[in-house]
Amino acid sequence: MMTIGGLKERYRCKEKKMKKAIVTTTINPPTKASLAYAAKRDWDFIVVGDTKTPHADYEALDGCIYLSPEKQESIDKQLSDMLGWKTIQRRNMGFVYANSQDYDVIATVDDDNIPIEGWGEMFEGFRPISSNVLRRTHPSSPIIEPVAPRIREYTPTECKFFAPLAVTKHHHLWHRGFPLQHVSQRLGLTSKLIESPVFDIQANLWNGDPDVDAVCRMIHNPEVEFSDVTSYYCSSAIAPFNSQNTLLSSRVLKDYFVFDRCGRMDDIFGAYIVQKLGYKVCFGPPTVYQERNPHDLTEDMKKEYIGYENVQHILGSEEFIHKPSYERYRELMQ
Repeated sequence: MMTIGGLKERYRCKEKKMKKAIVTTTINPPTKASLAYAAKRDWDFIVVGDTKTPHADYEALDGCIYLSPEKQESIDKQLSDMLGWKTIQRRNMGFVYANSQDYDVIATVDDDNIPIEGWGEMFEGFRPISSNVLRRTHPSSPIIEPVAPRIREYTPTECKFFAPLAVTKHHHLWHRGFPLQHVSQRLGLTSKLIESPVFDIQANLWNGDPDVDAVCRMIHNPEVEFSDVTSYYCSSAIAPFNSQNTLLSSRVLKDYFVFDRCGRMDDIFGAYIVQKLGYKVCFGPPTVYQERNPHDLTEDMKKEYIGYENVQHILGSEEFIHKPSYERYRELMQ
């Protein structure tokens, strides 16, 4: 006698092959991480060059779609000029290119985040999965979308922001971009299981050197392994996520932007904006090991100050973003 699970598998429709891209920007020669991403044959690896990028290295790299400065200007000269050069915000040109190529999923990564086992796997509630895999309950029944598994949703009780690391064994740390004014309140949480969620953003964690802000790093000098995070979780509140190990559905690209003129809050402001626009994010197990490129923590702290000063005002309006950054966002989105 066939089990229910067997019936589901028997009548599951053939999954449409998704078109997937990895986007990064770098000024370094191909790193261990870059080589690993380029080797993923079911993903297109898009590298956005800058003036200091060793162009020949990436043009010769098998599995790499290299967007040279000249190529970027041919894609959108006005946007390229507005972004300027010698800036990590060149990553936006990769998003524009990916959008023009009709990818279903876009992974945004950094060249010091080495993919480990499980990288690229998607939660069943991630929109490209939930809308792509169809099944029948009976051969003659209509095709219906699968029901995603339940997921734990956290709600902060002492502030209006969710700290993604607060529910892990490394709860003494906080994600870069979480408002410092609320660090002491981040552990007050309630939770419940929710049914059939759908997310447009999947932000996975990182082993090794985590993405925390300069103040947190100065205090704790962390080296982590999120071995306790084995399933996905989310929050009813807004939360920071980054551009170093995150999957985006194609729907997000029309609104997602790595901000300029705001120091080390470029991807964080982008994260907050898309959540304010209604896109949902889930957090998941670590799928990279970060061998962090050298940083001056004092300089990092200076570049994060704009976030410390403004992020707590997010629930009011977009005005939480540094005005020149928000004005540039409006220009670039047009």
